[in-house]
Amino acid sequence: MIPRILGIRVLRSLANMARELPMQRVEVSFVGFPPAEKIGRAMGVSEVEVDGAILRCVIYGSFQPFLEALRGHEVISLKSIQESENAW
Repeated sequence: MIPRILGIRVLRSLANMARELPMQRVEVSFVGFPPAEKIGRAMGVSEVEVDGAILRCVIYGSFQPFLEALRGHEVISLKSIQESENAW
């Protein structure tokens, strides 16, 4: 059994980790139509918007799930801006 105090510390630690996740705004240009649904299902990805062949989204934490969602789709350009900077 986990002592009550330790359990509270773990919860506080997890809450702090969530606040510290890096947040990036990303813009990707594709050859053809972007795989918006696939990207939107990737862990840590939100606010997916499509404008023609351009997809914009926000990524929290690791880029790996996002990059895996791009697999099989030709990317022309990729731009990433930390959320603390002035986005687009």
